[in-house]
Amino acid sequence: MSVAAYCVFCYRKIGTSGPATKKHLPWNDIRKIAKVTGSLILGGFVFITYEVLSLNKLLQIDTQALHQEKLKSYVYVRTASLSPSEYQGITYRARKEIHKAVRRILETEAKIFRRPFNVKEQFSTFDGEDHECALWLLLKRSQSEDKAIRLQAVQDLASNSHWHDYQYVTVAQTCDQRTAIGLARSRDVDLRFFLPPPPLPKIKTVSTGKDYSIEDELRLLLVSLPQTGLDPCVQYFTSLALSESSHTLAAQMGGLWCFGGNGLPYCETLSKIPSETVELFCLQALVQHSKISSHCEKIEAKGGLQLLQRIYQLRKDSAKIQRNIIRIIGNMALDERLHSSIVRAGWVSVLAEVMKSPHIIQSSHASRALANLDRDVVKEKYPDGVYVLHPQYRSSQPIRADILFVHGLLGAAFKTWRQQDIDRRLDRKASEGEEDYSQCWPKTWLASDCPSLRIISVEYDTHLSDWKAKCPVEAHRKSIAFRSSELLDKLKAAGIGDRPLVWVSHSMGGLLVKKMLVDASKNPEMDKIVNNTRGIIFYSVPHHGSQLAEYSINARYLLFPSVEVKELSKDSPALKELNDDFLSFAKDKKFSVLSFAETLPTHIGSMLKLHVVPVESADIGIGDLIPVDVNHLNICKPKKKDAFLYQRTLKFIQDVLAQEL
Repeated sequence: MSVAAYCVFCYRKIGTSGPATKKHLPWNDIRKIAKVTGSLILGGFVFITYEVLSLNKLLQIDTQALHQEKLKSYVYVRTASLSPSEYQGITYRARKEIHKAVRRILETEAKIFRRPFNVKEQFSTFDGEDHECALWLLLKRSQSEDKAIRLQAVQDLASNSHWHDYQYVTVAQTCDQRTAIGLARSRDVDLRFFLPPPPLPKIKTVSTGKDYSIEDELRLLLVSLPQTGLDPCVQYFTSLALSESSHTLAAQMGGLWCFGGNGLPYCETLSKIPSETVELFCLQALVQHSKISSHCEKIEAKGGLQLLQRIYQLRKDSAKIQRNIIRIIGNMALDERLHSSIVRAGWVSVLAEVMKSPHIIQSSHASRALANLDRDVVKEKYPDGVYVLHPQYRSSQPIRADILFVHGLLGAAFKTWRQQDIDRRLDRKASEGEEDYSQCWPKTWLASDCPSLRIISVEYDTHLSDWKAKCPVEAHRKSIAFRSSELLDKLKAAGIGDRPLVWVSHSMGGLLVKKMLVDASKNPEMDKIVNNTRGIIFYSVPHHGSQLAEYSINARYLLFPSVEVKELSKDSPALKELNDDFLSFAKDKKFSVLSFAETLPTHIGSMLKLHVVPVESADIGIGDLIPVDVNHLNICKPKKKDAFLYQRTLKFIQDVLAQEL
């Protein structure tokens, strides 16, 4: 019997002992009752106090959690930080029971006084400290129907650095999907805002009960995807990956796995573990499948997001494997129907962490994936091969114009635009300022000088020889005409043409730019790309052919020159037709053109040295032509930020966009 119930019992018993005592209770009896009641109450109080103090000393409970429970039913315990021995120990169980008890009390109180018990309770009645009230107010605002209030709340959450650890966990457990993605795209965000990826159960075979290997799981996933009516390149990559898996099984049984058939690529990577190489082949096949929306749904339905999460965690030592995985996630994020599954699989916390990577390729892949997930702010979608170099985070800075970088033969979205390599032994000053080195000058230097620009770089595969072709089954895919059509569709999805635009191109990339503009001028749906073009920069573009193509074609029986190289020959009819069409089109539009030409030869291998693009071939016939004492590879790689190449490029961009910047 409780203390209160005992007091009521005593009162009722005394009150029914007779008429006289009912009206005139003797003082002695009152004193006796008081002594008994007081002793019980005092004893109970002392016992409860002792238990609470002992429990508090043992558990060190943060009482702020009790205030939070008035609004949410979450248990704010970062259990991932506890050791296995403590995970289900007295601390964890006691805190769990206390939260349940407080929850029941508050719910009961709400029912008695007929008060609502939900997250929309008025904060004016909240009896926590100011910073507690601020936290919950920001969380409430982050789910507002008013977009401006919502975005400001996420920004305020991300900018706070004075929260306690449990408060970060509170946000992680309480915020909705939209807020979590917004936080991940906030600069310098604290990673404690994100829950770790959920634990992944081991998958066992039905027949043997043994664990699957990663290779087995990847192979089963690939086999479960559609195998007919495929794009030939997707089919090629899939069959190659499955074939390589068979070679690995043979290797484990003692076979000579690096000889014959599709096992040949292993001979080039003898230092690698065969299983890791097979995983890479399978992931490259999945990259191709992830470009098809219906296949993305199959990947998700077959547990692909969880499998990729497992591989990502196991292969932390392989940047290439992790990069391919994030590339797949970025492709799947193009489908909004899969966003919830991607978030539930724990990818937001992974992407937020990779965004902080010092390696530009890794961070840019993560940035693309998060941008495709962020439908609250980003209206554009970034298909495979289209990367935003700036801004990679949410920003209040309005975007005034777009700068689009297109690399050339054997180039890439990032490495083509890096700072020129400097011999640190010969340049002491450069060595002292090594921290100023730029892995990608458009992302660092240009973004700093023109923060209101959106800077995009595209990537596509090119090869000098068909020996190295990644997808040899369809040669026409490597033609400039096919690449133009494919890239235009991607750029339209990315919102290219919605703002004033400047193109920056190197080598064969300049031919691709010309072809895209000519094709866009003939397509009413692409009118905005043409009409909003303000200028083009050509770095050593072979408008009239390249000596490299001549050399390769002369040695064609040895090199098997690719379609790209053949199109660069001086006698190519397609090249002459493209240049004529572009000049006619450009003169009507009257946009600005700036061309740089190399004057130094380039070493091709250890024996060949030639001018890849002579000055006369780099002269398109309109705009300014500036010869520079560099070779073909360094024409687009300034030595320093104050170098002529960069400063002249910056001035051109600022001049043609003067009204927008």
